[in-house]
Amino acid sequence: MTKAVRLEEGDASKVPVPVGSNKAVSVMDLVSRLVGITGTLGAAIAMGTNEQTLPFFTRFVTFSAEYDDFRSFRLFVIVNAIVCAYFVLSIPLSIVHIMRSKARGTRILLVILDTIMLALLTAGASAAASIVYLAHNGNSSTNWLPVCQQYGDFCQGASGSLIGSFGAVVVFILIILLAAIALSRHPKHVL
Repeated sequence: MTKAVRLEEGDASKVPVPVGSNKAVSVMDLVSRLVGITGTLGAAIAMGTNEQTLPFFTRFVTFSAEYDDFRSFRLFVIVNAIVCAYFVLSIPLSIVHIMRSKARGTRILLVILDTIMLALLTAGASAAASIVYLAHNGNSSTNWLPVCQQYGDFCQGASGSLIGSFGAVVVFILIILLAAIALSRHPKHVL
């Protein structure tokens, strides 16, 4: 009965946390970062190599679509490359958190940087998604016709690369939540 009363009075921070729980959270963080590397690297490569050429009347006159024809797609590739590099550079700190699960300062630094990279990645993926949407559906009020009927392979490649990038957005959200859990599990005076 006294434990229940003590918890109701606000001593919930004194409830013992299992010893290996932060280590498990840190391992999940590392695995999530590895998944994020795969998603962003795959998205950057898929979009960066995306192109399609169509013949027009003769084989000497052709129309082509490449990712660098669209500034949003260029931004998408650059942002995914930056975020992939960030994931790679954050791996050592993630390993440190596995060995020293009570590290607080570096975990707070990673949360701040993860949030910045999440915003950057979301902006790049959203810009590319708007162009892919226009390519698939067009816009009748501005007389933009859908081009995916002609450039089907190009549109499929662009849509596929968006999956990897938005998957990395979900990974970032998971990583930030894991860091919040890990930070809430140990005392504030430990750095």
